[in-house]
Amino acid sequence: MSSSPLKRPLLLAYAAGSIGSGLFSTVPGLLLLFYLTDTLGVAASLAGLAILIPRIWDIVTDPLVGAWSDRTRSRWGRRRPFLLAGALLLPPGFIALFSAPVGDPSLSFAWVLVAFVWATGAFTLFQIPYASMPAEMTADYHERTRVVAHRMAFLPIGILAGGALAPMLIKASGGGPAGYRVMAVTLAIIAAVAMSVAFFGTRSAPQLPAPSESAGLREQIRVALSHRPYRRLLLGFAVQNIGIGAVLAAVPYYCHYTLRGGEAAVTVLFVSLVGPAIVAMPLWMAVSRRFGKRVGYILATVLFAGCALSLLSAAPGRLALVAAQVGVLGVGFAGLQVFPFAMLPDLVDDDAAVTNQRREGIFTGLWFVGEKGGLTLGAWLVSQVLATTGFVERRAGELVTQPEAALVGVLVATAVVPAACALLSLPLLFHHVESARNRAT
Repeated sequence: MSSSPLKRPLLLAYAAGSIGSGLFSTVPGLLLLFYLTDTLGVAASLAGLAILIPRIWDIVTDPLVGAWSDRTRSRWGRRRPFLLAGALLLPPGFIALFSAPVGDPSLSFAWVLVAFVWATGAFTLFQIPYASMPAEMTADYHERTRVVAHRMAFLPIGILAGGALAPMLIKASGGGPAGYRVMAVTLAIIAAVAMSVAFFGTRSAPQLPAPSESAGLREQIRVALSHRPYRRLLLGFAVQNIGIGAVLAAVPYYCHYTLRGGEAAVTVLFVSLVGPAIVAMPLWMAVSRRFGKRVGYILATVLFAGCALSLLSAAPGRLALVAAQVGVLGVGFAGLQVFPFAMLPDLVDDDAAVTNQRREGIFTGLWFVGEKGGLTLGAWLVSQVLATTGFVERRAGELVTQPEAALVGVLVATAVVPAACALLSLPLLFHHVESARNRAT
């Protein structure tokens, strides 16, 4: 493992994989609940289960794949075979996810549930080893921030394609089930290409050999979670992702029922989110070099919470104002992406210094349990808020009038839940800063 700067072509090829990651992380989180309730006619409470159950499957498979990649020996190294497997298996699962039969809500529910289990499993094969790679690509503290910043600079492209292009494709294809199918096929092709570039373009990436001996999965999980700074950071990161998952799932409802702007408003808000997020990456890198990663992480969290709460002021006809608010939110969102992932390899090094074992995969696998679990809980919370406040589901083409309580529920899910989650994570981050101040600076 080298401390010298990595070559730009390698960084760009590695970062390209995050386009596929951004697509799959965004589209189901943004559109799947809305697709179930407002196209397939599935009740909100049942639709939440179609999202929750596959993510519980993720909680099992993420650490399994992480530990598996730690032990893998191949001519392609420990991580890269998984990148290829994910690139081949995810696209058909993603297409199936938005190709559910229409008519019987129970059949639609079952189809989406099975397809989502397939897609999440395929995504895990790619994402866990992929995110483990920076810890063995370089040993330099700031170079790791550079690697992650490149990845996070490409991530918004995937997020933008998922959050802005996806609604445009659905609308341009006539909406309804056919529009969702066209969207899924188009974005699946983009994801497959991006993930393949990450596989082929990282042939020269520094890698570490698999350990000659490795503890069992249960012991590896125990060791990882006994690392106190890692455990605190993981918990704070997971709580934040509950809020991010909530705002993603709530945005289509927010655009349709609060702003009354439909798919066009969804596209505008995602462009407003992602554009500033890309521009903000050099800003957060500068903050990291000047004040440390943890201080930057706290600043980004506070900014995200404040901007999320400001979304309570939304009303029909205020799309331009809301877009500006979301733009500032995007700056905070960028920090919430770059800092925790840049801090993770440092914690892997802390563990290796004590145990003499490189456990990038298991640390990353548990990390994504926190991320995916948080995003899923956020989406599930939105479904429960909608069900509790009397939201009326519909099939494509039907017109319904939502009760006032459901409209209030949409606002709460979009603004209050994410802000509360961000603020709840702060004590863990402040405590972590104090316990690791010397390493951070």
